[in-house]
Amino acid sequence: MQANAIDFENYELLQDDVCARRIVAAKQKLGKRAIILAHHYQRADVYCHADLTGDSLKLSYLAARTDTEFLVFCGVHFMAEVADILSSSEQTVILPDLSAGCSMADMANLTKVERVWRELAEVLDPDERVTPVTYINSSADLKAFCGQHDGIVCTSSNAVKILQWAFSRREKVLFFPDQHLGRWSGYKMGLSPDEMPVWDFDEPMGGLTPEQIEKARILLWKGHCSVHQMFQPQHILRFRNQYPDGLVISHPECSFEVCKASDYVGSTEYIINTIRAAKSGTRWLVGTELNLVGRIAEEFKAEGKIIQFMSPMVCMCSTMARIDPQHLAWSLENLAEGRVVNQIRVPEPQASLAKLTLEKMLEVSK
Repeated sequence: MQANAIDFENYELLQDDVCARRIVAAKQKLGKRAIILAHHYQRADVYCHADLTGDSLKLSYLAARTDTEFLVFCGVHFMAEVADILSSSEQTVILPDLSAGCSMADMANLTKVERVWRELAEVLDPDERVTPVTYINSSADLKAFCGQHDGIVCTSSNAVKILQWAFSRREKVLFFPDQHLGRWSGYKMGLSPDEMPVWDFDEPMGGLTPEQIEKARILLWKGHCSVHQMFQPQHILRFRNQYPDGLVISHPECSFEVCKASDYVGSTEYIINTIRAAKSGTRWLVGTELNLVGRIAEEFKAEGKIIQFMSPMVCMCSTMARIDPQHLAWSLENLAEGRVVNQIRVPEPQASLAKLTLEKMLEVSK
């Protein structure tokens, strides 16, 4: 933050309706110089100000194609990093609150992944036989690691296609940081559980024997999403007992048991589009983040579609929710006055290596 920037403390106690008016005014002052991108999981009082919305894959495409001077990213840190990597050097990416992170992304770091690569080398040559695949929910240095080792990035929309690409090149994949997305994608490709063992990064050699490593097709990192792990098979069973004609749709970050018990499994964009295309009067149980479920429940209510959240407990992405109207107003008003706050800049050569993997993903996903 620049020395002459307005302190955030001046915004903390502002009422949300006051922030909303000031956000609109700052956007008008900035005009076409700035756009706001928001992930589907973003809270409603921030999401309503977005110019562009989507899941991680869609927002990656959008970030790569916009020529706006300022990209204000209402998401989490890794998403803002992706926007910076894919945008031009003349563009500036802003994350309104730097504490908006991702607990899943934090479960894998460069030190741990490099240690796995060294341990794998005791059994086989990883650069000859293993393709590292990182879920987009990961830090830029892990994307750069994949770039350095001829790997790639995936999202929940394209994971199967990315794994097919990886297997066309090498026989094995190290998939991190979300074990559930990797397992469900491998299952859809016909792989058995013993071909997808979990690599426990807190154990020597991941807790696996050399025989298990040799047999593995996908080595699944022991990571997960704290939101999607809340959904349980009994939630689906209870719904089906109460509404036999109801439909269940889940995100692939849910456990294998939840995905297996669902009628449909896919990314946030897939979930939205599937329910949008459904017949009027259908009832849905949805296993993904609460803000998104509430938004589509309201959107499709006029069509007679009944949409309910899978868990009896409140499950929202609490770290993404840290971007509130106060932080958004603060960042926009500083920009409107010529002051850049909370800029996200991925350093070189990390940015170039990460860009290789992201561009490869976008090309494979076409």
